[in-house]
Amino acid sequence: MEFTAEMIAGFLDGEVVGNKDVKVSAIARIEEGDPGTLSFLSNPKYEPHLYTTRVSVVIVNRSLEPSQPVAATMIRVDDAYGSFAKLLQLYDANKPRKTGISPRASIHETARLGEGCYVGDFAVIEASATLGNECRIYPQVYIGDNVTLGDNVTLHAGVKIYEGCKLGNNVTIHAGTVIGADGFGWAPGADGVFERIPQIGIVAIEDNVDIGANTCIDRATMGVTMIRRGVKLDNLIQIGHNASVGENTVVAAQTGIAGSSKVGAGCMFAGQVGISGHIEIGDRVTIGSKSGIANNVADGETYMGYPAMPARKFHRVNAVYRNLTTLDADLFALKKQVAKLTEEE
Repeated sequence: MEFTAEMIAGFLDGEVVGNKDVKVSAIARIEEGDPGTLSFLSNPKYEPHLYTTRVSVVIVNRSLEPSQPVAATMIRVDDAYGSFAKLLQLYDANKPRKTGISPRASIHETARLGEGCYVGDFAVIEASATLGNECRIYPQVYIGDNVTLGDNVTLHAGVKIYEGCKLGNNVTIHAGTVIGADGFGWAPGADGVFERIPQIGIVAIEDNVDIGANTCIDRATMGVTMIRRGVKLDNLIQIGHNASVGENTVVAAQTGIAGSSKVGAGCMFAGQVGISGHIEIGDRVTIGSKSGIANNVADGETYMGYPAMPARKFHRVNAVYRNLTTLDADLFALKKQVAKLTEEE
């Protein structure tokens, strides 16, 4: 489909600067696009591309004052990044949707599917599983006994949902993720052999949660491993048994949250963060990449480092660390001066 700059500006409540009739039919990066494509500029470091880009239309902030002529048509908006995200959502919503139930899927006779569901090749839906309306189950997904899915749930290829787990509405889970595998529970026996502790709880995922590829969320030993509404999890994340993640928390790739830890609402974790077991992270906590959290963190704190510490302290410590070689040389020179003065006495 083609859209004119004027149509896009109307959708975004923006102002056209340039040819309002120019048409676009695809989206591209500002530094890579061709004529007939649309892009955006939000980060100032990409501004030089605005003057050389070949795209036809660029969404920019109203505050932008170009320092050179711009060949592309610009659409000025209050928030270029947010407006571009709205266009991507519109584009995604209009992509063709898979429909129908594949004859190569295995669906137990006691499973219940809502209206408008798609089930792909070699998907397996076990006994007493319940799917809401408009669910999309891609090939090779496994849905265990007594699993419950809400409306508009999307499980991409190879997702595994173990028995008894519960997913709310508007949940999207990407390829290879496993929900409800056993938590890491072992008890040492008298002879030194570890005995498995049965994990009889479930995982519960509330509404509007998005989970990336190859993430694992373990079932509770007893009770529930809980992912609250609006949580966004990246790829390659591990969440241990009986942990909980508060609503609207965002977690980047390769983060691990150990068993029985509680993460509050509105938190932001960068990549490769490690959360120790049985601790509590407050609301609105920010944790920098590669940080290791071993103790409770209060509401609103920002922590960085390994072991993690408040961000201000981390920056001071890191400033000293970067100058250790100079400090070592200065210390060595001072020691020589002190030794010389001692000899003179």
